[in-house]
Amino acid sequence: MSNAAGSQRPPRQSRTGLTSTGARKAASKSNRTRAREFALQGLYQSLVGGNTIDDIDPFTRELAGFNKADAVHYDALLHGCVAQAAQLDALITAALDRPLSEISPIERAVMWIGAYEMTHCLDVPWRVVLNECIELAKEFGGTDGHKYVNGVLNRIAPQLRALEIESERRKVVD
Repeated sequence: MSNAAGSQRPPRQSRTGLTSTGARKAASKSNRTRAREFALQGLYQSLVGGNTIDDIDPFTRELAGFNKADAVHYDALLHGCVAQAAQLDALITAALDRPLSEISPIERAVMWIGAYEMTHCLDVPWRVVLNECIELAKEFGGTDGHKYVNGVLNRIAPQLRALEIESERRKVVD
């Protein structure tokens, strides 16, 4: 029985792996994507709440769905980004068009993840890192934050993955 007050069912979502807002559905996410999401949550707690890794890490591991995440990748991202925050900020700041203090904590944490992965996770192609960070910013950041993240990470990628990018360019020319 349906009434005008709103007891109707919501529209069905497509089965493409995306929600109606364009975000990936939980079932279509890889374990590394989930690790990035949990690391982002932890980095946000560090940036905004000033929480320590010793508090963030066990709390995050207890969140629903953590068992489906790549725990090793999560550890690398969370611990690595916090330990190298100053170096990551330096990389990012060089590519910004405004002071770092004006960047939202979500976009800053996403850019940390991108810069960290481009520097230390050489098994992940730079375009995958870029795409994953854009998706994180779309899902958790501000309306157009993903565009800013894309621009900044595209500016720092050539210094972090020069050989990979040059190899890619040569393939296009050949």
